[in-house]
Amino acid sequence: MRMTLAECVRSAVAALLHATDESQTDLAAALGVSQAQVSRRQAGDAPWSLGDCDAVAAYFEIDVLDLMAGPARAAEALLDARRRTLGRRVPAASQVEQ
Repeated sequence: MRMTLAECVRSAVAALLHATDESQTDLAAALGVSQAQVSRRQAGDAPWSLGDCDAVAAYFEIDVLDLMAGPARAAEALLDARRRTLGRRVPAASQVEQ
């Protein structure tokens, strides 16, 4: 059975959070929403809007179409610099001092 677009986005967000070893709280802070709002979206109780998808994709530095394509494509698009490494969290580009 094929996943719906909403399921693809939720799965992709979960995969990206796992791949980067980031939490819903980290993502919520970057999006300017509460962790509870991210949790509701991930549970399917509230939808990820197109604007949300743009913001999530920008946060993870991937194309929004890769996010919408599902978890495998989103994870493949993730830059190596954003991936977690053994025991070390890699900060988002927006969190790195220039």
